Amino acid sequence: MKFNNTIKLVSRMKSLPRGETDGKKPAAWPEASQKAKTAPSPPKLSRTHKPDDIALEDWQRALRRQFGEQQPFVLKNVGGHPLFSEFALTNPESGKTYKIAIRGEAPGMNYCSCPDYRINNLGTCKHIEFTLAKLSQQPGAEKRLREGYAPIWSEIWLSYGLKREIMFRAGQDAPAELSALSEKYFDGRGVLREDRLLDFHTFLEAIPRRNGHEVRCYDDVMAYVAECQDAAHRRAVVNARLPEGIESPLFDALLKTDLYPYQREGALFAVRAGRCLLGDDMGLGKTIQVLALLLLLRQQKASRTPPATGPALLVVPASLVANWKAEIGRFAPSLAAFYAHPSETPAAALAMMADAKRRAATLSGMDIVITTYAMVHRVAWLREVPWGLLILDEAQAVKNPGARQTRAVKALQGKTRIILSGTPLENRLGDLWSLFDFLCPGLLGTEKVFSRYTKGTGDGTDNAYAALRTLVRPYILRRLKTDRRIIADLPDKVEVKVFCPLTKTQATLYGESVREMAEKLKETEGIQRRGLVLAYLMRFKQICNHPSQWLGDQAYGNGASGKFQRLRTLCEEIASRQEKLLVFTQFREMTEPLAALLAEVFLRPGLVLHGGTGVGKRREIVDAFQREEGPPFFVLSLKAGGLGLNLTAASHVIHFDRWWNPAVENQATDRAYRIGQKKNVLVHKFVCRGTIEEKIDALIESKKDLAESILGTGEEKLLTEMPDDELIRFVSLDLARALDEGNGGGEMKGRRSGG
Repeated sequence: MKFNNTIKLVSRMKSLPRGETDGKKPAAWPEASQKAKTAPSPPKLSRTHKPDDIALEDWQRALRRQFGEQQPFVLKNVGGHPLFSEFALTNPESGKTYKIAIRGEAPGMNYCSCPDYRINNLGTCKHIEFTLAKLSQQPGAEKRLREGYAPIWSEIWLSYGLKREIMFRAGQDAPAELSALSEKYFDGRGVLREDRLLDFHTFLEAIPRRNGHEVRCYDDVMAYVAECQDAAHRRAVVNARLPEGIESPLFDALLKTDLYPYQREGALFAVRAGRCLLGDDMGLGKTIQVLALLLLLRQQKASRTPPATGPALLVVPASLVANWKAEIGRFAPSLAAFYAHPSETPAAALAMMADAKRRAATLSGMDIVITTYAMVHRVAWLREVPWGLLILDEAQAVKNPGARQTRAVKALQGKTRIILSGTPLENRLGDLWSLFDFLCPGLLGTEKVFSRYTKGTGDGTDNAYAALRTLVRPYILRRLKTDRRIIADLPDKVEVKVFCPLTKTQATLYGESVREMAEKLKETEGIQRRGLVLAYLMRFKQICNHPSQWLGDQAYGNGASGKFQRLRTLCEEIASRQEKLLVFTQFREMTEPLAALLAEVFLRPGLVLHGGTGVGKRREIVDAFQREEGPPFFVLSLKAGGLGLNLTAASHVIHFDRWWNPAVENQATDRAYRIGQKKNVLVHKFVCRGTIEEKIDALIESKKDLAESILGTGEEKLLTEMPDDELIRFVSLDLARALDEGNGGGEMKGRRSGG
């Protein structure tokens, strides 16, 4: 939109223009830092515990005020008024400068360009609070700040309070026609009415161009309006084509399968949102929903509503390329797909894609291009194409913002984006930041600012994250299998703890390792200490599995391991019922010994999958297991087989050793417990009593509770930071419990649940 000389589009993120004055000279501002002087301050507020007599939002504002007033920031008036002006605030420690506009005392009236102001939904930040405290030193300033200020020019800005609102304030010499016009669009508080948001441009076009009166409209207003208008256009297109919503007959013939109502809802949500995180529980059919979405978008493209765009790009782990190909062939064979991966496309054909003309010719007839995270990092042309839609499957692959693979994925071009993840939060709240840094860059600020925000959210209770939930909720759709309103025909899942004893050999090795660790801890510190602790934690797990895993002697006899003995007993019962099972271990070297033991029990060989299994062979292995007459057991390494595979032929899942992260274990369990499962699923979690495994199990259980409040840190890090005496107590062997045969083979039932 063009603006003539009476309407100025003002950038808040670049240098701020000097404003009109009211005849007063600007106050002199010191170039050196100076802490704001205040009246006797109230009692200091705790950063971790909210007082009972104060609301959550007021507490967070007060904390920012308390912190901001104590900072050695440097403030410079870059506007034309001593009080109601525009300022540059510099943090001498970081060297960063932020732009601030002061209009009054109330939350949401002012503006700061820092990320915290944009994401905290409080209408203030430490920089604004510092500035207000400093300005309040002027005679009569506190009263004038409470009353607010009406400059000569009229102003349109975006308020960042609990709800984003477009605000208008008429200037002191605003013509009567402008005031009358504004009343048609803005309410008595100066807030743009919701029913006028989509025709906001008509207000700008109708502003009287007389008397030289200036109307300032800030650029973030226009960005917000454009975002809302794009979303409204998408909704209008979808509503026009699907006026009955999820009941539309169009869904009946969309795929070669029937969609559950919640799956139809998911596809519609993604089409309408443009950018979203589909976080459905594992096994609820996110793949099917994406295929439905792609078919809906293809129909829109064919009808030129909206204008045609390029194909979608789907980025997946390498192990899932064949799975997506099979699902497309089964449910959406009409989708034209190109596989940018050597497992499906010859190297020569992939090399030709580097040529822009040949690439354009190939992609012109495609609905979707499927590639892997590693390929995005290695192949430049994938980052050069303006994709019509970007989709990340198992998006936790980009949870580490500093990894080269993550940076490459975030360099992909495409305005509409969808993230698929059954565990959007695995260990840290920072994982969510990294996902949204791809989905909606800038929404959650910088990584550093977001990290500071999460550390200041109090005790981790549900209310502590209210502001964050408000910010991300419009982009997230998450349904759980435990909710019977979502899907009523999924069978139950029962989790049991299988407590195993140690053999005397295991107990001896374990005890010697604890004593050896205690001696070495006295001689190490710093990063060497952390490496030492991690090495011994791994050793303790290996000894609990089988002495030979630690000794490396390949003598994997049943009698040397309590877990092997318990596994044999359990699987003899499973084999007698002619049921199938999955066995997960985090150690690749354990897959073959476990498969050998199970082959003895089932009297026939089974299947093994680990990181060394070829991508092309994985689909063949999965298909073999899924056949009714297929092998009775499947041993998988947790990282290679814990996600993306459909293994519903199994009705038993055994976690032979425990991972630190409950979300990873749940993902593995959901290979069997997912849509298509017709039997109850029994999950057996092996735990050696009296050892570190029992302590880990307790940590995992506590972490499940914290995860609901978006909280958690890696237990490995927690253990490496323990004091020596506390760490030794944690890993020490309780010999009586470890060797008690009464505990061996015992089971403790967990909750019966839907996931």
